[in-house]
Amino acid sequence: MKARRVKGLDPEAALADNVQRIVTVRVDELHAFMPKALDPAEVETMHDMRIAAKRLRYILELTAHVFGPYTVTASKRTKELQDLLGEVHDCDVTLPRVLELIEQTRQADAAAVRARAGEAGDLDPRLSARAPHATAWRGLEAMAVHLQARRDLMFDRFVELWAKLSRDGFRARLEYAVAERPPGVPSPDHDGGAPHDGQSAGTDPRGARAGAGTGP
Repeated sequence: MKARRVKGLDPEAALADNVQRIVTVRVDELHAFMPKALDPAEVETMHDMRIAAKRLRYILELTAHVFGPYTVTASKRTKELQDLLGEVHDCDVTLPRVLELIEQTRQADAAAVRARAGEAGDLDPRLSARAPHATAWRGLEAMAVHLQARRDLMFDRFVELWAKLSRDGFRARLEYAVAERPPGVPSPDHDGGAPHDGQSAGTDPRGARAGAGTGP
């Protein structure tokens, strides 16, 4: 997935001002996959959202020290999101391969059992029980069950985490945090901060500065 272009970067401006613009775009990018990513069938959407989470996480980990304290928490939450989506993606990649191998094994065993039947009028069930890959079948089927169940579990955890982030005001608190500056460093003006949904930079989304701390 190609990253969104960040406009308005100024090589002469302060690092924090430029990174604030980057973070704002990356947060928008992440949220653009919702609510589509809440559909378990949207494999590619969740994969792209994982990449978006990775981009946001890396920029936060590199620059959290120049912003408000919630950016550290936000980087951890973004990593959790990326990790869960990564586990879902791993299952989405591996399960089809296992199912393909099961189908190949089924066809190979069917051909072998048919050859053993020779000119018989009907197939003796004992021949199927002694199929060449009878033991492998059990392992492959067990692996397929494990991957499907784990995929379902990781997806449920992803949905739960996203709901928690939404309840905790993840987006608004992060956008507020990147508008903060260390003591002695002036905050950006309204245009430079590129706040979301008309919210002025530096306006606490919870109505109190304490809300931008290191909570959930």
